Amino acid sequence: MSSEHDTFIKTPRQLITVVVLSFVVPIVVIIALANYMNKTPREGAGSDGAASAVENRIKPVAGFELKGAAGAAALKSGEAVYNAQCGACHNVGAAGAPKIGDAGAWAARIKTGYNALLNSALKGKGAMAAQGGGDYEDLEIGRAVVFMANKSGAKFEEPKAPAAPAEGK
Repeated sequence: MSSEHDTFIKTPRQLITVVVLSFVVPIVVIIALANYMNKTPREGAGSDGAASAVENRIKPVAGFELKGAAGAAALKSGEAVYNAQCGACHNVGAAGAPKIGDAGAWAARIKTGYNALLNSALKGKGAMAAQGGGDYEDLEIGRAVVFMANKSGAKFEEPKAPAAPAEGK
């Protein structure tokens, strides 16, 4: 005689096994998922990856670097600063920058004088960021301005480094 309500559990031992497994299997699955989630690197807020990403984004703005007091010996030449920072735009005339050596493009700028050119270079002008986006001393930027202007028809004198203070005073 077969009934519609027969179950696959026929003995008390089978019942105990099913009850125990109904608790153990979900717990094992939860533990396995938790271990899997802890082993994968987190990219969200509060993780080390997010903290270093934020630090990298604010470093150019909030960074602090103590420069040595090496004096004039550590200052770069105008040509070195030009090649490292200014040449990317001034070699090809990118974003309206006057090309180095183009006397016509530089003539009106040279007439304004060295101080006006230096001010534009230090504070930025048009598409050019302050210091051309670089991190140089004002004297180094001044040397680069003189280098570019002199290559383009000016006869500016390169600014000299200030004299080092005498020791013992």
